[in-house]
Amino acid sequence: MQETLLQQGLDITLFGMGVVFSFLLLLVIGTGIMSRIIVRNFPEPESIPSTRPSGLGDEARLRAIAKAAIEQHRKRK
Repeated sequence: MQETLLQQGLDITLFGMGVVFSFLLLLVIGTGIMSRIIVRNFPEPESIPSTRPSGLGDEARLRAIAKAAIEQHRKRK
């Protein structure tokens, strides 16, 4: 009786683990296929180069905006 119960438990455990493993394997394969289809049919748009020179001008402008916002917030109190 004991061996039969242990054998049944082991069989059910292995069957369940096999089902889960198979499902996860199909999920990984399906996700990979869908990813390839999406990349092939909807490629990333090419980036348009900026006409404005980037660099210190942008940083200085952002600092001025941040300072103005802080001053405005302090005046409200």
